[in-house]
Amino acid sequence: MSRYYLTTAIDFVNSRPHLGTAYEKITADVIARYKRLCGLDVHFLMGNDEHSQNVYKRAVEQGFHNDPVRYCDRMEAEFTSIWRALDCSYDDFIRTTQPRHQAAVQKMAQACYDAGDIYDGVYEGWYCVSCEAFKPEKDLVDGKCPLHPTLTPEWIREKNYFFRLSKYRDRLQQHFAAHPGFLEPEIRRNEILRLLDGGLEDISVSRAGQSWGIPMPFAPDKVVYVWFDALINYATAVGYGTDDARLAKWWPADLHVIGKDITRFHTVVWPAMLWSAGLEAPRQVFGHGWIHYGGQRMSKSLGTSVDPVEAASRFGKDAIRLYLAKEISYGSDGDFTWERFEERYNVDLANNFGNLVSRVVSMADKYRGGRIAAAGDGGRLAGVAGNALARYTKAMDGLALHEGIAAAFQIVDAANVFIADNAPWKLAKDPASAPRLDAVLFEAAEAVRVGAVLLLPVMPSSCEEILRRIGAPVRGPALRLDDARWQPAGERTTVQGAPMWPRSDPAAAKKEITVTEPSQPAAAPSPAPAATAAPAPATPPPSSEAAPDARIGIEDFLKVELRVAKVREAVAMPKSKKLLRLLVDVGEATPRTILAGIAEGYQPEQLVGRTIVIVANLKPRPMMGTESNGMVLAASAEGQPPILVAADDSLAPGTRVG
Repeated sequence: MSRYYLTTAIDFVNSRPHLGTAYEKITADVIARYKRLCGLDVHFLMGNDEHSQNVYKRAVEQGFHNDPVRYCDRMEAEFTSIWRALDCSYDDFIRTTQPRHQAAVQKMAQACYDAGDIYDGVYEGWYCVSCEAFKPEKDLVDGKCPLHPTLTPEWIREKNYFFRLSKYRDRLQQHFAAHPGFLEPEIRRNEILRLLDGGLEDISVSRAGQSWGIPMPFAPDKVVYVWFDALINYATAVGYGTDDARLAKWWPADLHVIGKDITRFHTVVWPAMLWSAGLEAPRQVFGHGWIHYGGQRMSKSLGTSVDPVEAASRFGKDAIRLYLAKEISYGSDGDFTWERFEERYNVDLANNFGNLVSRVVSMADKYRGGRIAAAGDGGRLAGVAGNALARYTKAMDGLALHEGIAAAFQIVDAANVFIADNAPWKLAKDPASAPRLDAVLFEAAEAVRVGAVLLLPVMPSSCEEILRRIGAPVRGPALRLDDARWQPAGERTTVQGAPMWPRSDPAAAKKEITVTEPSQPAAAPSPAPAATAAPAPATPPPSSEAAPDARIGIEDFLKVELRVAKVREAVAMPKSKKLLRLLVDVGEATPRTILAGIAEGYQPEQLVGRTIVIVANLKPRPMMGTESNGMVLAASAEGQPPILVAADDSLAPGTRVG
């Protein structure tokens, strides 16, 4: 079995982790779980960085002046409880105060010294106590650290030991050229290439006058500088300095997942240290973006932190895992607000995946006593599932987590449309349609099963429960990516349960999900079509007088030109939570631009290639600086997101409807 060694950055323990810290751990966990789903032997490392002066100061403040390790013990318990609450499936949790790490640090420091790459000298410069790193004056912003603008760096001059980083500049440039995927995403790689082009300076690797740290093996009066110390944890955890056989199995690391602000340490300093000590560089480093809170960087020092446990307590740990992995393009910065989190919870989980699971299981129970069997080859849903699996695999292998999750939701969306199109509640009323009803129920359940397998790395506990409710034959760690292939044979026994993700709206959450009539929004998202740009009419007050006849004649209806359209492009409109800009083919020489208020129900990538129906003869309407030429038809039940009115894919764009 092939192995895969994955790590995250280790964290300072001077305070609790915030949601930005959790973002890194959750997305790394999604990768680890995906690799296990692929059948790899995965070793997933997380941990704490404890030899920080900020940690020591915090320990003193908490009364642990004589025994700061006891403070670190307490923080380890706090950190690991948070990571368990978020379902992070790490295989090892390292601490830099552990004896195994001291052995590894001293071995690597000695190896670099013996190679002639560590020498003594005098260093002076600006030092940020929060970063615990020296800052070149050109990198300061108004005299402040750009990452900690509330703090003024200190000017420090001391006799230190230095590492000959400048010696490795050419080798680093050659390594980047030979391994273009060494650092992702591309924007991070270009930053480091520019840094290398400008030349490298030797760096300090020791601190004088401190006892909190690991002593230099050749100079016990000095301790190893915290960054030199911390980087070695990745090798420590797989046996460097203690277990050569274990190191031979797991090193080099396949992937370091880190924040974009520390790529220099991991892709310049760390490879040079490893080469000096006679080891290989890691195979890949991924520098993810930052999480902002309402447009501001999430930071303890700036007071813009969000507690990850509080976020998980709102709608469940899987809801926050999905939000962070799906809503933020992996590698870019992202934003979190409570309002957006609640909105996506309702759209993606309560109204979409959760409602789908409830409908399928409820219909299987109502119409077939919970027992369903295969009937047919799966038709269009099987095709969608195969396409979704291919897109998902390509995206996840490329660490485009957000694209992989969107691909998984492709089969969820298709299953919802499939149910609306086939109306099982109608088939159930006609005994002659029994075979078709069996096929529809099984295919819908199979689509749910495929979606749950693909989303298992993102929402592990929820998808396990979904597989149980659908009666899937393979569960737990035995699941593999091949299980996400369409299975046209077999029988299932479904299991009823409470709604997976009740709507956060208290009034809507009280409504019972049923499947008896298509007019009930929880059961059948296909009420009469309504143009999404027009608000729903208000319910008139009771009146003793007869209401005027509001029906229209056929001559009025014929004025409305409904046509089939194919979506070619879809993008979100800036500064709008509801509007998407669609470029649609209506069989004309030039595609049309239409602004549609369907963002609460669809992500842009879900729409490309879909066949829809539009009102084609509306006058152009300027909206948010864009001219909209038409109106998309969608059904929008009260309190529910809009669902597009679909047309058969065989219909050519421009075909008249009605």
